[in-house]
Amino acid sequence: MSDRADQHKTVLLRRGEVHSPADPFATAMVVERGQVAWVGSEGAADAFADGVDEVVDLDGALVTPAFTDAHVHTTSTGLALTGLDLSGAASAAEALALVRDFAAARPDDRVLLGHGWDASRWAGGRPPSRAELDAATGGRPLYLSRIDVHSAVVTTPLLDLVPDTAARQDAPLTGDAHHAVRAAAFAAVTPAQRAEAQRAALAHAASLGIGTVHECGGPKISSEDDFTGLLRLAAGLPGPRVVGYWAEEDAEKARELGALGAAGDLFVDGALGSHTACLHEPYADADHTGAAYLDAAAVAAHVVACTEAGLQAGFHAIGDAAVTAVVEGVRTAAEKIGLARVRAARHRVEHAEMLAPAHIAGFAELGLIASVQPAFDALWGGADGMYAQRLGAERARTLNPYAALLKAGVPLAFGSDSPVTPLDPWGTVRAAAFHHTPEHRVSVRAAFTAHTRGGWRAIGRDDAGVLVPGAPADYAVWRTEELVVQAPDDRVARWSTDPRSGTPGLPDLTPGHELPVCLRTVVGGRTVFVRPGE
Repeated sequence: MSDRADQHKTVLLRRGEVHSPADPFATAMVVERGQVAWVGSEGAADAFADGVDEVVDLDGALVTPAFTDAHVHTTSTGLALTGLDLSGAASAAEALALVRDFAAARPDDRVLLGHGWDASRWAGGRPPSRAELDAATGGRPLYLSRIDVHSAVVTTPLLDLVPDTAARQDAPLTGDAHHAVRAAAFAAVTPAQRAEAQRAALAHAASLGIGTVHECGGPKISSEDDFTGLLRLAAGLPGPRVVGYWAEEDAEKARELGALGAAGDLFVDGALGSHTACLHEPYADADHTGAAYLDAAAVAAHVVACTEAGLQAGFHAIGDAAVTAVVEGVRTAAEKIGLARVRAARHRVEHAEMLAPAHIAGFAELGLIASVQPAFDALWGGADGMYAQRLGAERARTLNPYAALLKAGVPLAFGSDSPVTPLDPWGTVRAAAFHHTPEHRVSVRAAFTAHTRGGWRAIGRDDAGVLVPGAPADYAVWRTEELVVQAPDDRVARWSTDPRSGTPGLPDLTPGHELPVCLRTVVGGRTVFVRPGE
């Protein structure tokens, strides 16, 4: 790590590959006062060598813009990194064994916290029962969120901390009951534990070449103290930038808390895995259509209020009925206050998974940003995946249509929804380029842009997320295999065989190839991560 003096250095990086549209053959870059000052060839770099404070020999490494993760729950990510992670559990029995070991190792924790179980991947398809969890913990309060964070299993002692909750049945809790037990569980986390988790999450993000995260907080997700504490911590910490969104129907509250918008996980519905995403037709494996938390009228009122306050509005919408409510609501707002004002505000839709052509056309018309998570398809897509279990194979194939969104001109911003899926930017780019449904795939270049420049555009910045003179010096240095270019018909050719392309190369992300390894991450000219030994 480095201190703020880094921001005032003039640094020359040379003898590498610099991913820049300013010069597709660039091998060197100069950074000055936190901005990119120059990109160009190795020969031309000699002119700068005597006038800089530091020379970095890249030794053939790749330099790219730092990634932006457009949807993160930072404290929960840190708690998952430092706490009980059940994402690798292959059965309910294995999950219970992990709970038992974790409880034994943490005798002083007031409430035990864990995350990541996914019974849809287990034989029998059931999570641990409450009685089993009570036995595994020795009768201590325990909160275990499902991988999508829209339901949880808990122990009886945790329910006893929320005596007015109506959900005492032995089944995963959803909706208001889930929100109540989650609030009780996280209220037991001390400020020191919370700050430790936040530091762990941001340090992990920096080690992956992530220069900016969009924190999606809210009263049903975290707390005001958690949100404002994170923004303060990040402002003084050598790490990724944090842009905050607060999910409450109160534009002034969002502004007071330091949020860029009253947006993020403002729930219109829930999640497919928990059967709470709101659908037009019933689930294939349940006799209902999920849960609706906001209707089109509420969406319209919120968009009007945020637009007039000069803030972004945004909504969590996964099911097709939820997306319909968002599109209809935003269109109603545009009719009231003007389409140009609504488009200029760049309101956001998080997840936006179940889209029909009419929804995509609506996004394009209304200037909505699609903040999406390609790792969802990698985890739950395919003929045997959770999507097909919940929706049937035909409907499941329609999910996450990234190519159609791009073709319609809808701006994409990629993220992880961590801890739902891990922070993994190159894995996210790979997931979009090798989507389970071939017609939804996008090029590696388009996916990379959505995960770098797309995140900046989603916060209203068109001058960042790219290495050109004048842009913020947010970049990462990578050890990677040979670079490739992608031809217009999506065939992949070797970089060295296409010298006329005028297109900077990117790593070969074909499944089976190793993903790039981050050697250094710099944010605003300030070094925030250096891999040990580099």
